[in-house]
Amino acid sequence: MSSERLIYLPLGGAGEIGMNAYVYGYGPEGAERLIVVDLGVSFPDMDGTPGVDLILPDISWLIAQKHRIEAIFITHAHEDHVGALGHLWGDLGAPVYARRFTANIARRKMAERGHPERVVSTTEAWPETVEKGPFKVGFLPISHSIPESSGLVIDTPQGRLLHTGDFKLDETPLVGEAFDPQLWTDVARPGVKALICDSTNVFSGHEGRSEASLGANIDALVDSAERMVVATTFASNIARVKTLAQAGMRAGRSICLMGRAMRRMVETALETGVLSDFPTVVSPEDAQNIPRENLMLLVTGSQGERRAASAQLAQGKFQGISLKEGDMFLFSSKTIPGNERGVIRIINQLSEKGVDVVDDSDGLYHVSGHANRPDLQRMHQITQPQMVIPMHGEHRHLRAHSKLAQDSGLPALICVNGMMLDLSGNAPKVAEYIETGRRYLDGSIQVGAMDGVVRDRIRLALNGHVIVNVILDDENDMLGEPWVETRGLSEMGHAAAPLVDVLEEDLSQFIGRAGGKTRGDDDKMEQGFKRVVRQTCQAEIGKSPEVTVIVSRLM
Repeated sequence: MSSERLIYLPLGGAGEIGMNAYVYGYGPEGAERLIVVDLGVSFPDMDGTPGVDLILPDISWLIAQKHRIEAIFITHAHEDHVGALGHLWGDLGAPVYARRFTANIARRKMAERGHPERVVSTTEAWPETVEKGPFKVGFLPISHSIPESSGLVIDTPQGRLLHTGDFKLDETPLVGEAFDPQLWTDVARPGVKALICDSTNVFSGHEGRSEASLGANIDALVDSAERMVVATTFASNIARVKTLAQAGMRAGRSICLMGRAMRRMVETALETGVLSDFPTVVSPEDAQNIPRENLMLLVTGSQGERRAASAQLAQGKFQGISLKEGDMFLFSSKTIPGNERGVIRIINQLSEKGVDVVDDSDGLYHVSGHANRPDLQRMHQITQPQMVIPMHGEHRHLRAHSKLAQDSGLPALICVNGMMLDLSGNAPKVAEYIETGRRYLDGSIQVGAMDGVVRDRIRLALNGHVIVNVILDDENDMLGEPWVETRGLSEMGHAAAPLVDVLEEDLSQFIGRAGGKTRGDDDKMEQGFKRVVRQTCQAEIGKSPEVTVIVSRLM
């Protein structure tokens, strides 16, 4: 039996949606040569990760194996697949490969973090391949909600792997390459050892709809509007942005792009040649002088992001333009689970302005970029893999996809982040478990999820904060009274007196009762002050705050 093994290890994106990071390896156990597929981010929320800028996969294991990494391959330019590249590349140092549109975005990510853009190489589509160590990797075009998405053909000494990336089976995507079932059939004909496959829409029972099916509905809606039209969608969904822009143009409206991501994606698509026939756009400055009935804004912020153009317009004015009663606002997008609160907040703010909000509750103005259950079955049938490994989904998605494959007689295994699989045999098996998780980009610093930074921030938000200051002389006698500052707490308590005054009085009494040993020991003083503050706050306002004690001694 060969001593080499073929492994698959997700470090992000398996058991969750977002933050995709996958590792493949081949070679002797513990010394496999490795390739990395995607380095993506997830996005924070105010409930669980307040103040955090981005969530990154914890790649500590991969960093420790950096001498074994042959290359990094990026399947497409969505943030949950390429967004962490600039933040993590410095720890890995491997060459990066992507197709033209994705490579353009990847180079921008690298430049933003001060890394050399030259390490990102542009690769043509299949049948061109990149040979790295024991791997030959080719980019196999497939449709998704962003241009030039690709599955990966990964040829190894033990067989061919197909990593689908995010995909849908759209043969009329409007922008980017159509799904070509014959191409995928031809690629699978030599035999596919494992299909590592997107699971996002496994619970949707109908066949996925084409991007081309939306045009007539959007045209009719925009044409019916009497005042200004504003539409938001994912900035990366270039096909949808084009559909919306053309609908506005056909209705006699000038088109204005608002939001940095929207402008950047359209510019990149034009530069790389994946987008053509896009209507001429006007600047926000020029848009201010255009009659409302002749203007259409395409804006960022479909997921309720607080700093995006949609939220700014809902709150008041953005780049000199404001919404008024009778204007129309279209959400040509699906709300990602977890973002509902932000989206509903914007909808209510728009409603208060008298703006007519149109969403996709009827399925008229949005189609998903992911394969539905029948499409997954079709992918299984086209590729006829020896085994199926579900990826890109929460645990419930992976489990349902695994059962779907098994119902068709295909061996499948639920594999979550940190679970290393051995694909060498006729069925997948667990080889070992790797410690993984997530890291936070907090300002300009990366912190571990277990470092306590976010935990402390949540505790401060929930409980409030009290700072106690006291000065003692060289004989441990108090100079003046202790003074207290509070943050995030009610000013008045049950005693009908300012909370600060009640706290300072109780602390003075504590010091007056304290013996010499306590006064002479900073730790005992701190413990006593914290106990008094929490007892008083609990009695006065029903809260037990975080407490910081500062004991100063004059020597």
